[in-house]
Amino acid sequence: MWYAQNPGRRTRQLLGDGAVLLWTALWTAAAFVAYRLACLLTRPTPRTHAPSLGDPSRLPLVGDRVDSALRAAADAAGAGDPVIVRAAVIVGAVVVFLVPVGLVLKSWLPRRLRWIRQAAAAQELAASDDGRELLALRALLRPLDEVARMAYELPDATAGSLAEGWRGGDPDIIDALAEAELVRLGLHIPEQVYIPGQETGAEHGTGPMEPVGSMGPVSSA
Repeated sequence: MWYAQNPGRRTRQLLGDGAVLLWTALWTAAAFVAYRLACLLTRPTPRTHAPSLGDPSRLPLVGDRVDSALRAAADAAGAGDPVIVRAAVIVGAVVVFLVPVGLVLKSWLPRRLRWIRQAAAAQELAASDDGRELLALRALLRPLDEVARMAYELPDATAGSLAEGWRGGDPDIIDALAEAELVRLGLHIPEQVYIPGQETGAEHGTGPMEPVGSMGPVSSA
């Protein structure tokens, strides 16, 4: 799973991924332009005349003085070993790409991979009773203000009663906490997640089992 099932969370993820891709594309183009410009500067030019408007080796979009100054600065590089100069140009272009892109990926990529792992594990755990107990425990291990917010969403519940209900195996509390953890990750609650202890109406005449109601979103990690 690459994206959340909740529309709002999924939209934010798509916008974030798109921004990273755009940033990468822009710096790829910048590195290519820097490489081409450096190659143009280090290209040998005839010394019998100054670059003119019709000279194809003349740098575009710069004046004669700037062009001449850049050419003069490149003469030192042009006098060196062409292999070393070209290697330096390639390294410079790679640095132009890697530094800004690497800084963004260092912050963005670990968070995206962590969410993907957590979402896959949560979906698998939600399919079993033992797994929902683990999800409920994970919800209780959230910061205290988030646990208090979960308790506020439940009728006649407190943060302490949630912990006590989990320790005592209260099915309503466990399902509510597991649901809150799924919602925090932007996932839909599986249809098979029902309050344990209820039976089908065909066996006991009490009507079909009802899924646990939604508690609303919890602050994301």
